[in-house]
Amino acid sequence: MDFGSSNDPVRRSTTSAKIVVAGGFGVGKTTFVGAVSEINPLRTEAVMTSASAGIDDLTHAPDKTTTTVAMDFGRITLDEDLILYLFGTPGQDRFWFMWDDLVRGAIGAIVLVDTRRLADCFPAVDYFENSGLPFVIALNGFDGHQPYGPEEVREALQIGPEAPIITTDARHRPEAKSALITLVEHALMARLR
Repeated sequence: MDFGSSNDPVRRSTTSAKIVVAGGFGVGKTTFVGAVSEINPLRTEAVMTSASAGIDDLTHAPDKTTTTVAMDFGRITLDEDLILYLFGTPGQDRFWFMWDDLVRGAIGAIVLVDTRRLADCFPAVDYFENSGLPFVIALNGFDGHQPYGPEEVREALQIGPEAPIITTDARHRPEAKSALITLVEHALMARLR
C-alpha cells in the first residue's frame, strides 16, 4: 500500500478560534466586524425608536439609527491554517445577559474604546479582567481623531502592562485585521505563561 512519497505536499490542518468584539454603545463593534469579515456579516440590528430616548446616549453618534440587539457575526481567514470567527456583543447594559453565552469558548476579546467616552468601556474591561479572558484595548479613532494616546488610556483604566493597548480605525480592514493579529498573539502568549 502506498502512503505517498516525499514529493507529496504536506497537508496542513486548519485551526479556528472564536474572538469577541466588545465595548460600549455606538463604539464601532458592528463596523469593525463588517470591515474585516470575508463573508457578509450576520447582524441582529433593530431600528432605534423613541422608546430608547433617554436610555441610549446618542451624543457622540447622532446619525445612529440601528442598534445590535443580540450579536454580530463574521469570519476572517488570517492565514491558510487559521480562521477567526468574530462575535460582536451588544453595547447596551440591558443586553449584557447574553455576554456569557457569546464569550463561551473564545480565546480572547477586542475591547473597542471611544476615548471621548472612556467610561463606556469600563464594564467590558471589568468583565474580561474578572473572567481571565485575554483582551486587547483598541482605541477606535472617530474621524481620524485620537484625543488620548495608549499610555494615557492605560493610566486612566488602571490596566497593567500585560494588556496591549493599540489604536485602530474600525472602518478600515487592514487596521481591524492588525488588531485581531495583536489579540491572537497576546492570547497565545497568555496561554504560554
